[in-house]
Amino acid sequence: MPITPIHMIDTTTTQFAVCVNNSSFPASLETRKIYQLLTDVDAEQQHLLRVIDESGEDYLYPAECFVLIDLPHKLKSALLKAA
Repeated sequence: MPITPIHMIDTTTTQFAVCVNNSSFPASLETRKIYQLLTDVDAEQQHLLRVIDESGEDYLYPAECFVLIDLPHKLKSALLKAA
């Protein structure tokens, strides 16, 4: 999958979440860390979130492991540039 240039990412729709439970995935997720989410409607219907984890790849994790957060536009942009 090609990488989208940072200036083309829509920061108004990009979602982030904080991991609040990594007990089943300690090697892949860190509690209290902010993760970028990718839209996956099919996964969400199954109570899963597509998360870019510690490996830098996206995987499905139970939604109950995360709390969705709203971030200011400036912080979203900074996080996406750092990725």
